[in-house]
Formats: sequence, C-alpha cells, structure tokens
Amino acid sequence: MSEQSLPDDARAEYTRALPEYAERVLEVAELIPPGRVMTYGDVAEWLEEGGPRQVGRMMALYGGAVPWWRVVRADGALLPGHELRALERYRTEGTPLKAASRAAEGHVPRLDMRRARWDGGERAAGHT
Repeated sequence: MSEQSLPDDARAEYTRALPEYAERVLEVAELIPPGRVMTYGDVAEWLEEGGPRQVGRMMALYGGAVPWWRVVRADGALLPGHELRALERYRTEGTPLKAASRAAEGHVPRLDMRRARWDGGERAAGHT
C-alpha cells in the first residue's frame, strides 16, 4: 500500500511508521530530476548502505508516494507490471529511451541507461 492510497488523516501515521532506511531511499528518489534515472544499486551506493535488493524492496513497499519510475533496473528494462504507466511518465519527462526490438515482449522500449542515468551531479555534493 502506498501513502497516496491512504486517507489524509492516516498519512502522518504512515510516515512515522516508515523504517529509517526506507525514508532515506525515498529521499534519494525525490532528488532524481525529471528525465533522469538511478538504478537500485546507484541508490544503495549513494546511501552507502544496503544493496540493490534492499532498495528495490523499499521502493516496492513504500515508493508509491515518490517518483518511483526514476529508480530502475540496471539493464534499463521497465518495471514488470508497470511498464505502461512508467513509459507514459518517461515520455512526458523526456527520459531517453531505446527503441524496442522485434523480439522484445510487447515491443516495450528500454531506458537508454547511458544517457538517462543520473550520478547525483552537484546535488550529490551536498548529500550527507
């Protein structure tokens, strides 16, 4: 369940219930600029804690209230089950995509990770 699906009076309680690691993961997700992405591993590396699986778990459990589509798999494949919603957001934000091959299931494009990946840039310098 995401924070967005909760009634207004329950959101404060939900936020207090977040594990500290989840809060940190979500804060990084909110820093990623439109049109750019970070991998699950990139987020873990930025936080200097956990790994891609831990970040992925936090995003799956708590990521609905942040730009979840900007935290992605390293291979650029769109999140299974959420491909169309993510693709709509990538196109709106101008996120670089690679055309789908004929062999790709559903002909869904992938992210162009070389061009879309964000390393934190200047904002990363102020991160503690």
